[in-house]
Formats: sequence, structure tokens, C-alpha cells
Amino acid sequence: MSLTATIPTLTTERLTLRAPRREDFPTLAAFYASDRSRHIGGPKDEAASWTILMADIGTWVTHGFGFFAVEHDSQHVGMVGLHHPPHHADLELGWTIFADAEGKGIAQEAAIAARDWARATLPAQRLVSYIDRNNTRSIALAERLGAREIGTPDHDSLCGTWLHPEGTA
Repeated sequence: MSLTATIPTLTTERLTLRAPRREDFPTLAAFYASDRSRHIGGPKDEAASWTILMADIGTWVTHGFGFFAVEHDSQHVGMVGLHHPPHHADLELGWTIFADAEGKGIAQEAAIAARDWARATLPAQRLVSYIDRNNTRSIALAERLGAREIGTPDHDSLCGTWLHPEGTA
């Protein structure tokens, strides 16, 4: 049995959002090994980072959506996309931008592209971002995207839930 997924490539003025691939592992593992990953459960070792990359790829196969690898100037600079594990009440828009790419508007540009793709492609549903309350940069990005905090998710008392407005495609 062969499982396949059609993963679109999205382009913006400066970015390419593409399928995650094995070659992304070194940059992803370096991010997860650093303290910068603390807001999303890190730091993590290489085995855990590999599992995350495989889950990012597998989500496309099982759900028809997932995380895109973000490229800027032909460099892998982060991951942005959607996931909906069974312990989450809603579809989540999430982002991880690596240190060298932070502060350049890349996260916002990529998140808008992923959000707009989701709104145009997936069945209508609530779209949220679950964000560690200490992650002030991600909270600020969610608010720039028009999201507002609506409470604490059942799956993580350290996070807040930011609801993205409907029809923001």
C-alpha cells in the first residue's frame, strides 16, 4: 500500500512555502535543540526532532493539510501551517521561524499565506493559534493577524487560545 499526498507550493512576494522534506532536518533539529524551542515543548533531541518532521509530513497524507517549510532566499527559515491533533479542539495555525529569519516579517507573511490557503481550500471551521502565554512575539503576531484571545485550551494550561477571524482569506 502506498500513501501519497499532494502538497501545494505557495509563493508570496519574498517566500516559498513548500512540502517539508528530509533535507530540512538539520535546520529543524538545530532549532529544536536550542532554547528558542522552549515555547513549543523544547529543547528536544534529534530523535524527537525527527519525529516532528515525520509528523509534519504525515499530517499532509492523513489530513490533506499540514505544515509548510518556509524558504526565504532559497534558505529553509521555518515552518508554518496547520494541524489538528485529536487533543486539540480546533484547527490550529502555527508558526516557527528560525533565529536568523526573525524580525523580518517572514512569520507574518508566511502565516497569512497559510491562513488564506486554508480558508480557500478546507471546509469552513474555527481557526485558532494555541500560544504559550510567555511567547510575546507569537502573541503579537497573532494579534497582527487579527486574532483575539478567547481563553485557555483544555490540553495546555500554560497556553492561551487566539481565535482568527472568519473570512480573512
